[in-house]
Amino acid sequence: MVVEAESNRETELKLAVRAEDMAKLRSCPAVASRAKGKAGTKTLESTYYDTADRRLAGRLVTLRVRKVGNQFLQTVKGAPERGELGRAEWEHPVAGPAPDLSAIESQEALDLLGPISAAELQPLFTTVIQRTVRVVTMGEGETATRIEVAFDSGEIRSPDGASIPVSEVELELLEGSAAALYELALELAQAAPLRLDPRTKAERGYALADGTVDKVVKAGKLELDGDATVEGALARILRSCIGHMLANEAVTLIGEDAEGVHQMRVALRRLRSALALFKHFIPADSYAWLVGEVKWLGGSLGPARDWDVFLAELLEPVKDSFHRADGHGKPLQEDIDALATAARARRDRAYEGVREAIRSERYTSFLLKFGAWVESRGWRDQPVSEHSARLFDPVEDLADHLLARRAKKARRAGHGFASLSVTERHQLRIALKKLRYAAEFFRSLYDDKPARRYIQDLSAFQDALGHLNDVATATRLLHELHDDGSRPEPGEPRAAGIVIGWHARGVAESETALRGLWEEFADAKAFWSKPDREG
Repeated sequence: MVVEAESNRETELKLAVRAEDMAKLRSCPAVASRAKGKAGTKTLESTYYDTADRRLAGRLVTLRVRKVGNQFLQTVKGAPERGELGRAEWEHPVAGPAPDLSAIESQEALDLLGPISAAELQPLFTTVIQRTVRVVTMGEGETATRIEVAFDSGEIRSPDGASIPVSEVELELLEGSAAALYELALELAQAAPLRLDPRTKAERGYALADGTVDKVVKAGKLELDGDATVEGALARILRSCIGHMLANEAVTLIGEDAEGVHQMRVALRRLRSALALFKHFIPADSYAWLVGEVKWLGGSLGPARDWDVFLAELLEPVKDSFHRADGHGKPLQEDIDALATAARARRDRAYEGVREAIRSERYTSFLLKFGAWVESRGWRDQPVSEHSARLFDPVEDLADHLLARRAKKARRAGHGFASLSVTERHQLRIALKKLRYAAEFFRSLYDDKPARRYIQDLSAFQDALGHLNDVATATRLLHELHDDGSRPEPGEPRAAGIVIGWHARGVAESETALRGLWEEFADAKAFWSKPDREG
């Protein structure tokens, strides 16, 4: 067998399945009726390498050597954009199980690896996978799509003997439309439960080797090409939002880091904001379905986040501030501790709801249908109109208008700021949030420094208003604390009153600073205003 060096772009979808369902999936009609020839099964043993200080991991690059029969194949993989299916991949035959950097001919691959020598590389973990492969064809003629379906069972092993199981199905696009990957996954989901899993075997192997757990991931800077069309920007923004959410799914399921569910909610809010921003370009039925699913999922995550904020940002500061006894000699701390215990119980139940939602068929179905809609450019399925015709215009021609409109709505919502009610200030915060997300979506089209400064100032004002909303939410939460029929401890009502009063005083004391932030925002120069562009 002769393997020649090649460079391509790997486009695949990973689906986590239960080991006991693997045989059912291999024989299900979605695969069996479309595949020709017999299934091929082989054992793949791949060792992944990095430096002691994990320089490759820091660059989001993987380097492995896989044994293929009696030969060895070295593979370098780049990092995919968040939410994107494809990533660059280079394969080269090598003489043995150790990496051979001299075999790499691509300058792009060498640049990704950075300044590194073979002597610095060490084996970190090995994957031993029993892989059964079928190639299926979806559709006919020129529009047919060919997909390699790999059923992987095995484990990831570290040098110290630790291991984690692997049970997944990989769908790799060989030819045709990436939308078919999601369509096939939806059919597989009818045969057995499965879940999208964006984590690669390499990511799981690093976690095993380093003894780390899944980490919280914040939204990264979105890069739009200067010549991107409206629909190209829409697709990239939507993929980025859903990728941000998926990147925090694993840590949210664990439930030990409150930031995980927060980032999933941020991702959903960004997604909903993006949909609203491009509403006129999306068919009405698609828009209604998408917003409905986002609202459902956001509502499933909301209570957990609310209780996280109450415990960490509202209750904890009060708890730290009170170390004295009340007039009757009973330590006030005991009352606050009782309130904290009841709140933690509600938080734990809320996280049960989060896990139930993420593991539900509805969640997986939403992700797969959403992915198919984006990859098939589902927004094109509408009558020709003024807006649909602009899908192929440069997004730069649209960005100024969308940002200016968002800013105008925010300024209108904050008019007469000093006299606005709590509800009106909450509406202002929502308008600011939408403006901020829009600014983040389009910032790469503008000069970075003024855009970054504008977004930072906007975030500071938004966060300050967010505290007002958190205090208002706390009042609602405390009224709901025992609506499940549980009985409060005697001192809980007093502790609840103290928490609300303590923060109400803080809100009053911050009023001057809030008015100053509003004035700064109202006077801020728009970074998207350009003399040679229509405002």
